[in-house]
Amino acid sequence: MSQSFEQKVQQWLAGSYDQATKDAIIELQSKNKEELADSFYKNLEFGTGGLRGIMGVGTNRINKYTIGMATQGFANYLKKAYPNEKISVAIGHDSRNNARFFAETTAQVFAANGIKVYLFEALRPTPELSFAIRNLQCKAGVVCTASHNPKEYNGYKAYWNDGGQLVPPHDKNVIAEVEAIASIDDVRWEGNTASIELLSTSMDDAYIQMLKSLSVYPEIIAAQHDLKIVYTPIHGTGITMVPKTLTAFGFTNVHVVEEQATPDGNFPTVTYPNPEESETMSIGMQKAKELDADILLGTDPDADRVGVGVKNHKGEWVLMNGNQTAVLAFAYMMEARKAKGIAKPNDMVITTIVTTAMINEVAKQNKVNCYNVLTGFKWVAELVKEKEGKENYIIGGEESFGLMIGDQIRDKDAVSAVAILCEMAAYEKSKGRTLFDKLIELYIQYGFYYENLISITKKGMNGQQEIAKMMEAYRQSPPSSIDGEAVITLLDYELQIGKNLMTGETWKINLPKSNVLQFITAKGSKISARPSGTEPKIKFYFSVNTILKDKSAFDATYQMLQDKIKGIIQSMQLN
Repeated sequence: MSQSFEQKVQQWLAGSYDQATKDAIIELQSKNKEELADSFYKNLEFGTGGLRGIMGVGTNRINKYTIGMATQGFANYLKKAYPNEKISVAIGHDSRNNARFFAETTAQVFAANGIKVYLFEALRPTPELSFAIRNLQCKAGVVCTASHNPKEYNGYKAYWNDGGQLVPPHDKNVIAEVEAIASIDDVRWEGNTASIELLSTSMDDAYIQMLKSLSVYPEIIAAQHDLKIVYTPIHGTGITMVPKTLTAFGFTNVHVVEEQATPDGNFPTVTYPNPEESETMSIGMQKAKELDADILLGTDPDADRVGVGVKNHKGEWVLMNGNQTAVLAFAYMMEARKAKGIAKPNDMVITTIVTTAMINEVAKQNKVNCYNVLTGFKWVAELVKEKEGKENYIIGGEESFGLMIGDQIRDKDAVSAVAILCEMAAYEKSKGRTLFDKLIELYIQYGFYYENLISITKKGMNGQQEIAKMMEAYRQSPPSSIDGEAVITLLDYELQIGKNLMTGETWKINLPKSNVLQFITAKGSKISARPSGTEPKIKFYFSVNTILKDKSAFDATYQMLQDKIKGIIQSMQLN
């Protein structure tokens, strides 16, 4: 390993790399050998979603060269997939440091390979890139982003012609082509820049018009236009499109959190630019309290995730979790469309296997088809494509703060989510209620579902093996009971088999293979175990449910469900 690491360092020092890169390597050699080793000990893997890593020099870092080699491999595959066809791609980027440079590098390599490039003139939300691919009928797309990762990271997300991220067989085929690029000398770096066209506000206008078409009750927005909205882009791309979209929807009382309004890849006011984190949303929460707002919303750097703050039934400001946000959005899109008379008999919704099962119950009672896919919006997009012309997709989402509303975008979209969540708040306000009041009402109607998750990190060289052993132990000897409840169903997505542990009956799971195990108890509790594909972590998702008789029982029932999850964690010895 050390020999190949040293060889790689020497290859970079002797190769066709720029002098600044070589100087940085020489500095690491003298000042930080550990950092140098980590930068070169392996090649940054091009996974099914693309690249993500720390920025810096070396084969295990995001830099001009790793981005260029990935793009050359992607270009080679596009030419094989579309022989004798004109190929075009759309490229975007977020507010991260170097993101514009990486997007321009990507554009130049595609152009040098004879591919037409539509490059956004400046930072834009990731979902707008998905929209642009479809709008311009591109064969593929790339966005340079690392989503909500810390500031040291950047990345490269690859998309196909439907505007969704790569799925089989294209994901594995692109990976093979990228891995075949042995040297930076295999990359066409420059040439044919005349085929790079900058995308300007005309694409923004088309995107906003499409978003406006998602509105169910524009007349209620008109009546409640002064709904007091606080919005934070958390130093990201949301500032370019969210305020404009809210204005286009008809909202007139929007307050942007100024401390977090300027795009900045250093994310100076937060540790993690992730709206799932209460610390990240704290400045917005303070402003919402000061203004006595109706709703608080925050988007991550590439504006595909949304965090939501509302007043609870006691008038206290709280952040909703991703499952609660998803339940509200799904219920609104089903119930409001039905009430308005625009629901179709073939309407469908899509959720994921680790998202709250309450969504399935809402869909069932509203007689709407609900499909469960693997985690990741590429699977939502793939199913939308499969059902096109047969069923009418209205919304999809997952517990990790993501929603995909309407079929004109094929990735999670916080811009449309912010607009529709504000419309929902306006609708409830017109009835004299808050979104939290509505959530409690949904719990009374459909069952009170509560979810939580924990991540367990296994550090060191043996971390991945320890996690693999944990999964194998669960697979070979599933628990017969968890916290006093009999386990009646085991779902193994790696083996694609479901099993009734009471009767021994088995059935095939018709989803792609994925290393996920789920245990379902006699009382409907669901525990999911899922290792991370990129780091030595294993995630456990817990979902429990019960009946909520009325609003007065909410606090006691909520406490009981929280205690139930604590009991499950203790029973499984995960704490």
